[in-house]
Amino acid sequence: MLKIEELVHAYIHSHCDFEKEIVLTNYFQADWEADMLLIDSEGFSHEIEIKLSKSDFKNDFKKSYLNKKTGEKFLKHDKISCGDYICNAFSFLLPMGMIDHALIPGHCGIIEFYHNADTWETEFYLIRNPKRVHEDPYWKLNDKDVFIRKMALNLLQRKMEMKGKQEELIFKNPFEIKKIK
Repeated sequence: MLKIEELVHAYIHSHCDFEKEIVLTNYFQADWEADMLLIDSEGFSHEIEIKLSKSDFKNDFKKSYLNKKTGEKFLKHDKISCGDYICNAFSFLLPMGMIDHALIPGHCGIIEFYHNADTWETEFYLIRNPKRVHEDPYWKLNDKDVFIRKMALNLLQRKMEMKGKQEELIFKNPFEIKKIK
């Protein structure tokens, strides 16, 4: 069975230009996590959401946001479709034939994939380009300095997660240092 991490790796290495785009995975923006966030050299952003089951796809349309100032509740896809969303474009990445294209809102791009378990190759097919829901570049809506600091923190956290257990870290436990003194 193809893991989501393997799917993301296959997609970004076959469709992204790392010299011209910022490519982030599992990136939190607003109240949602983007499976993939691509920001091009002009600052336009594209969120790609991976759905591997019909139920996961249906649940994406139930995600909501609560405005803390007004108490008003908004559905994620209502915000995207009206352009009141941080990303300029939004697409679904789905297994081939899993969802009838008529069920996917017109503002959403559709990318389907086929994974051959025998050869371990994954092919991607652009079914529909996403519509640009607004013209504001990502950097007009986000502070670039805060973004860079957040990326650095995320990188550090992921590095520590990859290191594994605390015993495997090369850093001394600060509590053990205090005991010695």
